[in-house]
Amino acid sequence: MADTTEGGAARAVGVDAGRTVRVPGAERQQVVRLGDLTTVGTAVAGHTVLADWENLHASGTPRPERPVPGLQIDGCFPAETRLNPHHGWHHDAQFVLRLPDDWNGKLVVTAAPGIRRQYATDRIISDGALAAGYAYAATDKGNSGPDFHTAGHHPGDTLVDWSDRLYELAVAARLAVRRHYGTEAHRTYVTGISNGGYLTRAQLERHPDLYDGGVDWEGPLWMAEGPNLFTYLPTVLAHYPRYRDSGDPDAAARLIEAGLPAGSEFLWDIHHRTYWDVTQRTYRAVFDPHHPGPGLPPAGVPFAGPGEAGSDADYDYPNRPSAVHEAVARVALTGAIGKPLLSLHGTLDAFLPITLHSDRYADLVAAAGRGRLHRQYRVEGGNHVDGFCDLFPARLRPLLPAYRTVFKALEDWVEHDTNPPSSRTVAWNDRVDDGDIGTW
Repeated sequence: MADTTEGGAARAVGVDAGRTVRVPGAERQQVVRLGDLTTVGTAVAGHTVLADWENLHASGTPRPERPVPGLQIDGCFPAETRLNPHHGWHHDAQFVLRLPDDWNGKLVVTAAPGIRRQYATDRIISDGALAAGYAYAATDKGNSGPDFHTAGHHPGDTLVDWSDRLYELAVAARLAVRRHYGTEAHRTYVTGISNGGYLTRAQLERHPDLYDGGVDWEGPLWMAEGPNLFTYLPTVLAHYPRYRDSGDPDAAARLIEAGLPAGSEFLWDIHHRTYWDVTQRTYRAVFDPHHPGPGLPPAGVPFAGPGEAGSDADYDYPNRPSAVHEAVARVALTGAIGKPLLSLHGTLDAFLPITLHSDRYADLVAAAGRGRLHRQYRVEGGNHVDGFCDLFPARLRPLLPAYRTVFKALEDWVEHDTNPPSSRTVAWNDRVDDGDIGTW
């Protein structure tokens, strides 16, 4: 089914090559041969879900120039919850594995950002990886959608499951790759955006032997003592409406003091409507479902103001019971990475502010004595999702070109021992799309 090629890679041969490959541990799977595994082909053939990746990329994002034929395996691992409706399965722990015929001998694994599902990074990660010859695997993290906080039995279980599911997929994908191509992947990289970036950090801290390195794209930081979402979002929810309604300079000062980047004011309203409120309520419900009070739903009351019943604008994380902090500690990061990690983050991220989530993590890595394994690139003009670049084209720039440049730098670091540039701020006028990080 496979013939070995130079460098230990392998190429599948024959139209039915690999059709019998099984993903170890999968409860169910479907295998299909496609003429194009990139979104150019999968969107037409119905083997991706456009809603999963909506707004994560800018409208001008180029598509792969050539089709990438190969196998796609859609499946799921055993799970209790039924929050993911894809394929009509209504089953969590779904994954997608793509195995290109023209394989470069390497594997990249990722996890869905936010509360999205397994196809969320098809445009921003899968397309580029497949075009370069990578095998690609992604997971829905084991729970997804607006009710993700209902998964698990104990506070923190939902996010604990995320790390377990990405590890589960990485192990299974490596074995499936070996079975399909007849040889091991000679490099395995982990990467992700937002929650996928958090999981990239977590995997390199907890399971470094499984990977050769990773790229963290604006991952959130979880620390029991803070920073975390709950140490700034309640303040934002409490003061933004006053700023919006009156332009109160004191309210603006409090928002910036809480961590929102100065100069990001033009982004605040859309973030209030789409991110801040729902994120605070639903993630708080994961760790502290008792906060809203008797008779109220665990996720509180949408857009409730200070003093109103079920308001997360009043949430006081530092003074919540120790059990809440212990639950956050279950998913906390330490900075003790065991393999090379490159991080990038936009300076105008008004959802996960760079000073709280990326700068602080860089400090953690240094404090853990692992600074030699880490670089951090602060990209001026970058926001949390590239889709907002279409709304504010003169004020924001996409981060995807920078991500691809950083990923190439990781490859060069791991595979050719070429040290990437030191941590730095990438200025607005610096090119980020030429693939050469050395020009920064």
